[in-house]
Amino acid sequence: MRSRKLLTLGVLLAATALVAATPAGERSSVREGVGPTLQSIGTLAFGPNGVLYAADPQAATIFALDIGASKATPGTKDIAGIDAQIASMLGTAPQEISITDLAVDPVSHNSYVAVMRGQGAGAVPALLRVDGAGKVEIVGLEATKFSSIALPNAPDANPGARNNPRTQSVTDMAYQNGRLYVAGLSKEEFSSKLWSMPYPFVAADGGTSVEIFHGNHGQLETRSPVYTFVPYTIGGEPYLIGGYLCTPLVKFPVASLTPGAKVRGTTIAELGAGNRPIDMILYKKDGKEFLLMSNTSRGVMKIPTERFGTEPGITTRIGGTAGIGYETIASMTGIQQLDLLDATRTIVLSRSGAGAPVNLQAVNLP
Repeated sequence: MRSRKLLTLGVLLAATALVAATPAGERSSVREGVGPTLQSIGTLAFGPNGVLYAADPQAATIFALDIGASKATPGTKDIAGIDAQIASMLGTAPQEISITDLAVDPVSHNSYVAVMRGQGAGAVPALLRVDGAGKVEIVGLEATKFSSIALPNAPDANPGARNNPRTQSVTDMAYQNGRLYVAGLSKEEFSSKLWSMPYPFVAADGGTSVEIFHGNHGQLETRSPVYTFVPYTIGGEPYLIGGYLCTPLVKFPVASLTPGAKVRGTTIAELGAGNRPIDMILYKKDGKEFLLMSNTSRGVMKIPTERFGTEPGITTRIGGTAGIGYETIASMTGIQQLDLLDATRTIVLSRSGAGAPVNLQAVNLP
């Protein structure tokens, strides 16, 4: 049985990419076909009608995968030690895989897990699905229709760097109202970028260069990417609420995201230094709305959204935290990835410590 799965994986993960990032100044064309080939797999996002967006940061390319309606059991069942189960299916050890993202299909409520098998240049991507019966299966893409679009002017790879810029060519994505929003880096001087592109894809322009005032650093920031974001509406107008390293929370009006523009976001909170945001979701509970953010070193933050539209921007150096405050959810520890499962629960991947198993679990929204 394993040999068949590995054969399927081998077909899926051919080493040569179909697309590469386009040179500076060019608008990339759209590719369409069947059986996409990815060099890597990072952040995931769902659109309507069974479309799953998968970022290939190594190729600086976005793939729109037409996975269609799932025939699997609806929902997602808790699975303890899911990393070991995935590693076994991929023919390796748990320490040889990296889970790069988790996304929930809003229709089936199945969970999709993006995984890199192996280390360094030899690592290959895989996509898996977990259903309501607890079945974990590799999503074979050999017969899957797709379209893809490469992002122009992507940063060059530098494997020896502390943070290889190429791995941040795409840091997060979200779909809303016919458009895919993408955050990442370019190799321009103002390297932090946001893209707003229609789907079906037409062409990728140079995106919008974005900067923020980082209160803990006391300076403008143009080179750090938006690590995670959510679309949000303020006064009837669409915005993106984004989280940065160390950890500013910033809002950008979508209307400002025009190709070639340089835009400064409004920093509405400083949530503490020495920290990187991982995932954010919006939800409502008891008639109020909240943003739930997982982080690398400050636990899971529950942030009320009621002041997102009125909070004055932070424009001077501060120490510690400032602006909109948050509550740390003590019951949610070791969270590596999260996504909204349904109206009352989030699905999380958590690990209690180094070397401990990774568990997939539905958790009541706090």
